[in-house]
Amino acid sequence: MQLEQNTISTTEIKRDTANMLVGNSFVGLLMTIFAFSGLVFFFETDNESLVSLKHKVWLVMMIVCLLRFIDACYWRFGLAHKSFAPDAVIKRFSVGVCLTASVWAFYSVVFYPSMGAVELSATMVILSAMSGGAGTVLSPSKRLVSFYCTALLVPMSMCVLADESGEFFILGVLGLVFWIGIFLSASRYNRFFVNTLYLKENNEKLLAQMRVERSETEKVNQLLIATNEKLDASNANLEAEVERRTEDLFRLSNRDPLTNLLNRNGFLKHLNNLLDTTKVLNNSLAILFIDLDGFKQVNDSSSHKVGDIVLAEIAARLRNYSEKNHLARWGGDEFVAVIPYATVDTAKAVAHAMRSGVTIPIMANDNQVTLDATIGIAMYPEHGDSAVDLIQQADLTMYDQKRKQRGSVGVFNELLHAEIKRDQRLCERLRCAIDNGELSVFYQPIIDVKSDKVSSVEALLRWKCDDEMITPDVFIPLAERSGLMPEIGAWVLNRALIDLSHWQFAESLCMSVNVSITQLLDDGFVKVLDSALNTTSIAPQRLYLEVTESVFANNAELVTQRLHDLVDRDVKISIDDFGTGYSSLHRLQSMPFDFIKIDRSFVQNTSEESDTIIRATLLMAREFRCKTIAEGIETDAQRVHLADLGTDYLQGYYYAKPMSASDFISWYNKNY
Repeated sequence: MQLEQNTISTTEIKRDTANMLVGNSFVGLLMTIFAFSGLVFFFETDNESLVSLKHKVWLVMMIVCLLRFIDACYWRFGLAHKSFAPDAVIKRFSVGVCLTASVWAFYSVVFYPSMGAVELSATMVILSAMSGGAGTVLSPSKRLVSFYCTALLVPMSMCVLADESGEFFILGVLGLVFWIGIFLSASRYNRFFVNTLYLKENNEKLLAQMRVERSETEKVNQLLIATNEKLDASNANLEAEVERRTEDLFRLSNRDPLTNLLNRNGFLKHLNNLLDTTKVLNNSLAILFIDLDGFKQVNDSSSHKVGDIVLAEIAARLRNYSEKNHLARWGGDEFVAVIPYATVDTAKAVAHAMRSGVTIPIMANDNQVTLDATIGIAMYPEHGDSAVDLIQQADLTMYDQKRKQRGSVGVFNELLHAEIKRDQRLCERLRCAIDNGELSVFYQPIIDVKSDKVSSVEALLRWKCDDEMITPDVFIPLAERSGLMPEIGAWVLNRALIDLSHWQFAESLCMSVNVSITQLLDDGFVKVLDSALNTTSIAPQRLYLEVTESVFANNAELVTQRLHDLVDRDVKISIDDFGTGYSSLHRLQSMPFDFIKIDRSFVQNTSEESDTIIRATLLMAREFRCKTIAEGIETDAQRVHLADLGTDYLQGYYYAKPMSASDFISWYNKNY
């Protein structure tokens, strides 16, 4: 093995090379055996002579692999932990690799004329995969990786290119292109490997030199001034070398490898130093938290390779608007920038410029990608005096801005701070709301249009915190974000079924309970449901579970399975707020449901467009053989109109507002 480094040609380096090559050969041999056997035995042919030849070639390959395996085992168990002559080991390994590559080349050339489209494609894929793996594993030897990859890819590619039919010409071109790519990658890996060995040897030499010189210093002490001066000079050189390497380690640990920007750790260190200087000079600075809009779709629809290209390009563009080391990749598709001496207007101007740079279309592997960015700004000293606080404020501002309007710029303010503090306080109180008896369930009747009687009631959660009624549209999102929804939802389900079991009404009265997506996806939800039904002895047919259309946008396969599990228990499913969220006929066909609830926004809008949507919903419900419930009935005219359109059930303030359990009992006894 010959290493391409000026002064490196030692036995230790060769031994490291042998360890690297032979030590990684076991997986390669295993893949060779499986891949070659798959090609030989998976694709059948009626030509017996051709089959016989294939089997002979397979036998040759197995013998070569067996010999290589025996040699590798001998190295692993006989030589790996002992001093050994690396030249013989490398020579045997090289012969084995060359024989393996030759058999691959012979197979691809000899059997190419008999290959069908599928076999040819499979062979090209396997040869490309084996070559790609070899580009890394065999990279310590340029000659070996060159011969192996050439033997695997070039003969097959040339056969394809030379084929007069030209049917698979593109495969030949791709094979040669991939071959060139492997060469380039293997060359980089080889340089990295050689440099690593070079650094290792030099480190050992430097350490040995340091030990010798210090030992000599202890012996000579003050006797030889000249020797001391030389030693001082040598130590100075060593310190410079250590310092240089320390800088290299700092760069590796504080830089993002994809974009070469500062990473989170490096940026925090730099920002803390910058803040110290800013405080001394009594200046100001701005923190910009930048989140890309639409990047997740790039990874989902294209590939992570395309995503990496896009991130690198975005980083290059953002550099144009910031000073050196004033921009960092915070993580994923998030970036953070610091602008010294900035006012709010300056920070907003830079943020808008950055956003404009991001929105320019990007070409990545023949894919045109167009993104946008939402940016939050925090100012020092107005919004915080530490790096962590400022970045957090900018992040929260970005999140709030994204919730309001994607692709915009926002500045942190006290109102937002107050909202965040309130959310944090409510979130902490919500964790104890059940134990403190602050939660309650109200009930609103649902009326059967034909009989004008109560068919079911909807359970609605209410929260009274310190004499303040917190609305569901405030605390439900808090419960979702804090992971409390499964626990709260289980409490609501149990409370509603317990109340239903105590009511002395008609046994046909049903209970409708809202279920969030986090509850539905929770592994323990079905057990909670079964326990609640068993404890209260409520028949499953009397329980309606309402899910919003948003569940269709999540893990569709798991959601479908969970809904079918519920239907198998005879529990009824109702789609809430239909027409306002994410849905499609394809999704509806795969999801089991019994009711569609028409959103109040369509009921209270008297326009012809709303009526058209309601009629379409009713028609769809009939086609799916399910019932419809109209929400938000507040006037007699609305009642009559929705009944005339053909709605099965009605619900709203016209009949009754949501009531406590005791008030509902009184209302029911009074009206029925």
